[in-house]
Amino acid sequence: MYAVIFRAEINKLDEAYFEMAARMQELAKSKYGCKEFISISEGNIEIAISYWESKEQIQAWKENSEHLIAQKYGAAKWYSSYQVQIVEVIREYAQNT
Repeated sequence: MYAVIFRAEINKLDEAYFEMAARMQELAKSKYGCKEFISISEGNIEIAISYWESKEQIQAWKENSEHLIAQKYGAAKWYSSYQVQIVEVIREYAQNT
């Protein structure tokens, strides 16, 4: 399993951002096999982590035409800067109560 970690410094978020973010999460899960997509912000920092079975899924997602548009808006309008990391999950464990 792989995780994509997106970390951004927020410039200015508007209604279009929230609509696009919801659409991107839905599309990643329904069309590209994303297993989980979580996002959180604190102050002017946003972190989103998505989980995938393969690097090929991640690459296909990165190249999706709607996602490319979202990336352009993000770079031009919504974020001051961003960083993306793709990591392999080596081990996973959890405790459920």
